[in-house]
Amino acid sequence: MERSPIRALDAVLDLLLPSVCVGCGSPHAQLCPACRALLEAADPSRARPGNPPPGLPEVYAALPYGGAVRQALLAHKERGAMRLAPPLGRALARAVHTAVPLTLPPPHPHCARPLLLVPMPSTASATRARGHDPTTRLARAATAALRGRGVPARVVPALRHARAVADQAGLDAAARRRNLAGALRVTRARGGLLRSGHVVVVDDLVTTGASLAEAARALADAGVDVLAAAVVAAA
Repeated sequence: MERSPIRALDAVLDLLLPSVCVGCGSPHAQLCPACRALLEAADPSRARPGNPPPGLPEVYAALPYGGAVRQALLAHKERGAMRLAPPLGRALARAVHTAVPLTLPPPHPHCARPLLLVPMPSTASATRARGHDPTTRLARAATAALRGRGVPARVVPALRHARAVADQAGLDAAARRRNLAGALRVTRARGGLLRSGHVVVVDDLVTTGASLAEAARALADAGVDVLAAAVVAAA
């Protein structure tokens, strides 16, 4: 099989910049063939958090959160391993594809309008600290994968924080819901665009579902229907 230009570049960089696999620690590659195959073989399924918050849309996850998947997501998000975005994005695209019946032929209504991926927003401080917006980067990689399969898709970063929120780490489900209640808002310039297609909220990870429920609430308040949510992994 012919290698894509991106994968060929990855192979060259692994030779020039020796590293260890973020998933399993094996030498000579940022993502070894076995861990890459794990991401590429993602078999998405419905994710059902315990005691889901009100308003949570149907959520589909490409993979369980653990092992090499967890390490790859953390490396991309917290350590700026940008070259992991394409394989993680392809896994996310599989979850989106499962969430939406894209395989149905026209004139099915899901095929008549574009698919709009709305990423969960990072706070401004988190983006500055990390040097990038990881969820938007994954959404763009997923969109590229979907377009490669002939699906009309685009990223619409329409959500923003309307107020400060605390770090979610260490908070239980109820505390997360309180922390995020009313925290998100749809940017005025994007509202009309969102009503022109089918909206899927995307994120890297779902735990309690509080973030995705708040995103759906903000979009609904702006008159936007959320078809589903899709994530790379479910805890």
